[in-house]
Amino acid sequence: MDERELRKEIMQSVRRVVIKVGSSLLVSLGTGLNKELISRLAEDLESLKTKRKQIVMVSSGAIAAGMERLGLKKRPKTISELQAAAAIGQSSLMHVYEEAFAPWGLKVAQVLLTHEDMRERKRYINARNTLFTLLDLGIIPIINENDSVVVEEIKFGDNDVLAALVTSLVDADILVILTEIDGLYSGEFQNGETLISLVERVNKKVEEMAKGSKTEIGTGGMVSKVGAAKLAAYFGVPTVVTSGRIHKVLEKVFSGELLGTLFLSRGRRPKGRKQWIGFTLRPKGKLKLDKGAKEAIVKGGKSLLPSGIIAIEGSFGRGESVSCLDLYGKEFARGLVNYDFLELKKIMRRQSSQIEEILGYKYTDEVIHRDNLVIL
Repeated sequence: MDERELRKEIMQSVRRVVIKVGSSLLVSLGTGLNKELISRLAEDLESLKTKRKQIVMVSSGAIAAGMERLGLKKRPKTISELQAAAAIGQSSLMHVYEEAFAPWGLKVAQVLLTHEDMRERKRYINARNTLFTLLDLGIIPIINENDSVVVEEIKFGDNDVLAALVTSLVDADILVILTEIDGLYSGEFQNGETLISLVERVNKKVEEMAKGSKTEIGTGGMVSKVGAAKLAAYFGVPTVVTSGRIHKVLEKVFSGELLGTLFLSRGRRPKGRKQWIGFTLRPKGKLKLDKGAKEAIVKGGKSLLPSGIIAIEGSFGRGESVSCLDLYGKEFARGLVNYDFLELKKIMRRQSSQIEEILGYKYTDEVIHRDNLVIL
């Protein structure tokens, strides 16, 4: 199967799509929000809606729009200034979306998220249910990080990462990242190098190609987009990164044209809870395991027992996420622990039958049950 046929096959099976639009497309310092581009985007989205595609947007631009209204030429440095710019710019951004989308019969809803909303299971489910309800009503959710209240500890990092996480949140079939860059190049950004149209797997060589190209408006370059594609691939979701300035770019992408770079997924999609444990939660600590424990988990599908732990790093509570490392310090799994770090320091390298004798109580035989353990 050639690449064009591959793209057509992928696009024909898409029912739900996440589309991320970057700040550099939406805002130009000195001229404000790019209403013409947003109007063209609305026309493009309407063509997808007529093909019965469900659309979720992840939109940057609130901070950049606020910078414009405040007359700032450079991105603020402090969190409080960034929060103020976001608060001022968010309403402008949504107003422009509503105005541009209305002539095409498209209704939009604003959804603001922080990493805390994704980390806490109940809030994660609530966000998921809200988004599904909006989609069932034919409304396009426009998601952004809640920059007006976010602090460093609960930031996603950038909206490329947020978009990848949203593909998991809404069970999307594909992620499309629209940017100023045509796609992934084989060398320095558009310096006479070759555009890579297909990436089967994101490895170190691919990551080295993704040279940073940050601007005064946005926060990420191709590095963050490749990172988002890698994360989406773990969820079983392919990604297309292409220029958002191409006329009817979405119509062309979904017709199978060879635009931008297509990053393939990594096979079968893990279950929702496994996705949440493995890729949404931020690990609070690390457990180094012996060879036998790793083999039991990876090859045998077993739970982690205390006897397999040889070192512990970090302060974490019961029920929190931890990374599982091999003898060389490489992470190979993540899971939710049944004991906190102080308890584990007492029972590590011991048999499960000794837990109650050592601690005076026992929750379970397993440190991490296989149902709460995800192999990366």
